[in-house]
Amino acid sequence: MSERLPEIDPQHMVIGRISGVYGIKGWVRVHSFTEPVENLLSYRDWKIQRRGQWETLDIDAGKRHGKGLVAHIDGVDDRDAAEALKGLDIVISRDQLPALDDEEYYWHQLEGLSVMCGGELLGRVDHLIETGSNDVLVVKACEGSRDDRERLLPWLLGTVVTSVDLQTQVIEVDWDPEF
Repeated sequence: MSERLPEIDPQHMVIGRISGVYGIKGWVRVHSFTEPVENLLSYRDWKIQRRGQWETLDIDAGKRHGKGLVAHIDGVDDRDAAEALKGLDIVISRDQLPALDDEEYYWHQLEGLSVMCGGELLGRVDHLIETGSNDVLVVKACEGSRDDRERLLPWLLGTVVTSVDLQTQVIEVDWDPEF
């Protein structure tokens, strides 16, 4: 996922946002936070929160359109009904995410982990940035960290990132703490 997402709760995650309407037959434009973008369409049980209540949306059609996606929601058959959904986050249950291979991680699993270098706490992962060549951990100072600096560490597993332990919530890095 390539951008900072709003907080929901530990069981759910935001995977996209309804960004506008498409045509007059109830289709919506969707901004996907998944990688690749089309993965968003593989999740059929979209949830939205409207007026403090959770609603489930059933997607009956969807496709790539330009740089984004368009989707049709079952029961949303005109432009006005689609317009009422504009700006709402698309949420799924985390248990819908596919299992990953060893040494693969979802960004949400890395956010909040402590980053250690040679036994010294550099800070916690605040978020990640997609740069094209490799992702970057944005590590912000926290209580107990060696200083108050923010660091940008390349996500290079095996070189910069030497280990990730989700149980202990620690990422070990080989990095010059002065950099």
